[in-house]
Amino acid sequence: MRAVVQRVTSATVTVEGRVVGAIEQGLLVYVGVAQGDGADDTAYIAQKLVGLRIFADAEGRLDRSVQDVGGAVLLVSQFTLYGDCRRGRRPSFDKAAAPAAARVAYEELAEAVRRLGVPVCTGQFQAHMTVQSHNDGPVTLLIESSREW
Repeated sequence: MRAVVQRVTSATVTVEGRVVGAIEQGLLVYVGVAQGDGADDTAYIAQKLVGLRIFADAEGRLDRSVQDVGGAVLLVSQFTLYGDCRRGRRPSFDKAAAPAAARVAYEELAEAVRRLGVPVCTGQFQAHMTVQSHNDGPVTLLIESSREW
């Protein structure tokens, strides 16, 4: 499982002109699910998202988590995170999970973050979405549950 995490002051996801998810301060997280991802991957990513200390404390150091600042998480499914662009001009998505499995993992990740005490909004799985965000910093990180890096 891969997650691109952006610290934001606000973010919204719109589908066909209707806002389906919106947060104020928190994390905008694009999530890709790989073939074979399971409960361990979901738990790892959820713990990382909730525990990442990427918000400033009183001294300006990045020492507070999304939970510490009372923020929220906006999860957006994005299979293209598993696009392999090394050969040719068209990305290969062979390592991305099939839609049915990816949906389950995506929904389980949202629920795991909620169980850890952080509010979660989501995009709409398999929909064409428009994402608007106000990056804070900007701070952008890549988290991967696999050890293959």
